[in-house]
Amino acid sequence: MNRRPLLALLATAAVVLTGCTSEGHGDDDSTAPKAGTLRVLASSELSDMTAVLDRVRKDTGVTVRPTYMGTLDAIDLVARGKADGRYDALWLSSDDYLRLRPEAAKKVVSETSIMSSPVAIGVRTAAVRSLGWKPADVTWSQVEQAVEAGRLTYGMTDPARSNSGFATLVSVASALSGAQSALTDADVTKATPRLKKFFKGQTLTSGSSGWLASAYQRRGNVDALLNYESVLQGIPGLTVIRPSDGVITADYPFSSLASTSAATREDVRRVTEDLRTTAVQKLITDTTHRRPVVASVAPAAGLDTSRRRELPFPGSRSVADGLISAYENDLRRPSRTVYVLDTSGSMEGDRLSRLKAALTGLTSDFRNREEVTLMPFGSAVKSVSTHVVDDKADLDAIRKDTDALHADGDTAVYTSLEKAYAQLKPSQETFTSIVLMTDGENTTGAKVGDFDDFYDKLSADRQQIPVFPILFGDSSRAELQHIADLTGGRLFDGRQGSLDGAFEEIRGYQ
Repeated sequence: MNRRPLLALLATAAVVLTGCTSEGHGDDDSTAPKAGTLRVLASSELSDMTAVLDRVRKDTGVTVRPTYMGTLDAIDLVARGKADGRYDALWLSSDDYLRLRPEAAKKVVSETSIMSSPVAIGVRTAAVRSLGWKPADVTWSQVEQAVEAGRLTYGMTDPARSNSGFATLVSVASALSGAQSALTDADVTKATPRLKKFFKGQTLTSGSSGWLASAYQRRGNVDALLNYESVLQGIPGLTVIRPSDGVITADYPFSSLASTSAATREDVRRVTEDLRTTAVQKLITDTTHRRPVVASVAPAAGLDTSRRRELPFPGSRSVADGLISAYENDLRRPSRTVYVLDTSGSMEGDRLSRLKAALTGLTSDFRNREEVTLMPFGSAVKSVSTHVVDDKADLDAIRKDTDALHADGDTAVYTSLEKAYAQLKPSQETFTSIVLMTDGENTTGAKVGDFDDFYDKLSADRQQIPVFPILFGDSSRAELQHIADLTGGRLFDGRQGSLDGAFEEIRGYQ
C-alpha cells in the first residue's frame, strides 16, 4: 500500500509539525516580526545552534527566531505558499529536494551555504574491531556484506520524513547501484536486490534523529546508526565512518524568501555574513561537530579530514518518489503495530468521530506487509482485530472495523496496555510498537504501579516494544509521559492540532 507519492504525504505532516508534536519548535511564527527579528523556518536538527544564534545577535543586532520542522515538511510548506508572510528565511539541511519542486524553488533567493555534514555510519567500537574494519577504507558494500552475514544491525531515520534518512537512502542506493551520475529509475531497479539485503540490517527506525539516538542507547543491542556525521559525533562509544565509495553531504544554506521586503533581505545578508566569519565558523564546528565552509577555519577535533566522493542527488522528483516508495513497501522491514484506542463513554460524539476520521485517513498510508491490530477499550478491551496489509480488501476491512467503533464504559488504560503487550510477539523481522490514544485518565482496572510491575517482569525483548501515547481530550500529560518514558516511546500531542496529524507523525516511528 502507501501508494501516495512522498510529497503528497507531507501536507499532513507539515500541519503536525507546526502544532501537534511534543518537541519544541521555537517561538510562535504567526505574529508579525519585530524590527531586527528574522522568522526562520529551520530544519529540526538545528535546535543545537542556540549558542551560535546568541553570538549572531550580539554581532549584528538581529535576532533569529527559528521554527523547527522536518526538512521535507518545510519544503512542502514553502511549495504550497504557506510560508509566505509567516517566515522571512529558510535554514534547511539541504535545498536539493527543494530544487526538484519548481513551485518551491521560485520562492527562495540568495542561498548561501553555512556549514556541512556528510552522511556517515556510527559503529560501536567493539563491532568495528570484531569486523576487522579499517574505518578509513570501509565501503557501503562492506556494510552490506556484514549485514548479510548477520554481523551488523543498525538504526536510521525514516526517509519519507527525515532528510538525514533520505540522504542516507540515496547514498546507499547510489553506491550499491554503481551509478556514475544522478540516480535514475534504472539504477534503483538494478540496486533493489542488494538494497533488500542491506535493509535487513535495519532494526530501529525513527521520525527524528534525537529519538533515534536515545532509542539506540536505551536498547544496547543495535550495532550502528546511519545519520549525519554531526549527530553521530555526539553519541558516546561510536566510531564514525564516512564510506570511501561516497556519501551525500548536507550544506545548510541560509536563504531569503522571495516574499520578503528589501529591509528584511538586508537583515538576512547581515546574518549570513556573520555566520561565515572566522569566529562564528569556529564556534559552529566546535559546538555542533559540523564542518566549516570557510577554508581558513579547521574542522573540530575528531572530524576526519580525508576526502570522500560526493554522490549526486537524484535529478528528478519521480526518481526520488520512486525510491521512497520502494523503501516503504519493499525494502525495509514491515511494521507490526497495536492501536490501543480509548472508546469509553467520554468519547461519545465529536471525539469518536474525530478518531474514526483519523484512522480512516491513516489507512491510505499503511505499507505493504504491515500488520495492523485495532484494540478498542472502555472498562476492558472490547475486541481485537488484526489485518496484514496486502491489497485494497485489507484496507477496506480496517475501515470497516474502524467504522464499527462505539463509545461506552470507563477507561482502563493500563489493563488494556497489558493486553496489547500480550498480543505482540517480538520479532527481529518487524518494527514492533504500540500506539495508545486516550481522552482521559485511567479510571478502572490496573493502576500505574501495577503496570510498572507488569513491565518490569516482561522479557528483555518485550521491553524493547515502545508505546507512543497521544494526548487527546482530557488525558493526563504526566500519566502518558510516564508511559512513554517507561517503555522508550515518545509522547505526541493531538490536542493543539489535528488528531489525524498526530497519528500521521507517529508513522515515522513504525
